[in-house]
Amino acid sequence: MLITTLDRYDFLPRFFRLASVNILSNLMVPLAGLISVAFLGHLGDIRHLAGVTLSTVLFNYIYRTFGFLRMSTTGMTAQAVGREDEQGVLITGLRNGILALGLGMMILILQYPLQEIGFALLSATSDVKASGQAYYDARIWAAPATLLNFVLIGWFLGREQSGKVLVLSAVGNAANILLDYLLIVRLGWESAGAGFATAMSQYLMLLIGIIFICREVRWKEIRGVAGQLFDLSALKEALALNRDIFIRTFAFLSTFSIFTNLSSAMGTMMLTENALLLQVVTLAIYFIDGLAFATESLAGIYRGKEDNEQLTSLVGISGGTGLVLGLSLALVFVLFPEPLFGLLTNHTEVIDSLDQYVSWLLPILGFGSIAFILDGYFLGLAEGPTIRSAALTATLLGFAPSAIAAWLFHSSHLLWLAMSLFMVARVITLGVQLPRTLKG
Repeated sequence: MLITTLDRYDFLPRFFRLASVNILSNLMVPLAGLISVAFLGHLGDIRHLAGVTLSTVLFNYIYRTFGFLRMSTTGMTAQAVGREDEQGVLITGLRNGILALGLGMMILILQYPLQEIGFALLSATSDVKASGQAYYDARIWAAPATLLNFVLIGWFLGREQSGKVLVLSAVGNAANILLDYLLIVRLGWESAGAGFATAMSQYLMLLIGIIFICREVRWKEIRGVAGQLFDLSALKEALALNRDIFIRTFAFLSTFSIFTNLSSAMGTMMLTENALLLQVVTLAIYFIDGLAFATESLAGIYRGKEDNEQLTSLVGISGGTGLVLGLSLALVFVLFPEPLFGLLTNHTEVIDSLDQYVSWLLPILGFGSIAFILDGYFLGLAEGPTIRSAALTATLLGFAPSAIAAWLFHSSHLLWLAMSLFMVARVITLGVQLPRTLKG
């Protein structure tokens, strides 16, 4: 009884401490990106900025597709923590680390086919593509470190060690900025310098992460679980979860890519307007993901403890907080569009035109905030089939019909309706599964 009471009083500060640290970690990524863009944007030739932007699209597909390494590691680690299974915690990190290393090496082996296919699908002038390829050739060598960092971050989050994740993010992004300045501004390596800066910062993050692990995990502990790393049934279970999260992530990426491509087909002005609104959505997601990551960690721990009462409290607190945060961010832009969008562009005709579309942020961030929280909840429970089915249903039945209509009628409103329905479908498909997970 005493433990339960203490857990209840400890729940709120525990959740918000995790969430706030996660949000700070998340926000460092776009901040570092903006500074890198500023360095490239002040070079004499703008093709370097355009080339890096082009190449980044390709890297987003490559690395975000492998985001399942972070997500599955968090959920499975957190459940092992909840069961007080120290060996299970270590095995999860090692097994996914081996998988990440293998996939990273595979990317290096296939780097040239990936480059040829990727740049063949991306439209740009030859000089912009050349600059983008120089960035690609430098950054691609960080593939093993990048994927291993996904596992490290997931492992630390699963153990509620978000402070270590904050340190990794701070070190990695600060190093990226300093190396950008050194290689781009001082040494004049242009887009290749930006690629090497990102690659070197990933390896520095990996080094710091390994130091953290070496301080608390002994070699004899690793040797003690080595024989269990390739247990066939456990390996199949882990691969199945990773596969389901992979499909979920690919569905998300495809939805946002199709949205952007359809915006482009409607003209430069429409693409510009929708891109600015998407920047707001992306910014909001960095905040909401901080709550979702905290939900993911605690959901896994409470599932491991079989504590359904705390799971119920977690869903209520995280869902309500996410909804307030999402709607608040949307309302700020709805109420003050001119000064806020004025920070992103000085083209008044674009800002004036945004007035008719900015209200779409309310349903997208309102339903979207709940969707991301539920996504984090089910990731923490490691329910791969639920996550996969929800994503596919949201893309194929929520987004696609209205997106097709938007293309046929050349309507941006229908396109934003498609994105809204995508978020609504995610809430419904995940929400109907929620009561089942809370039963005793």
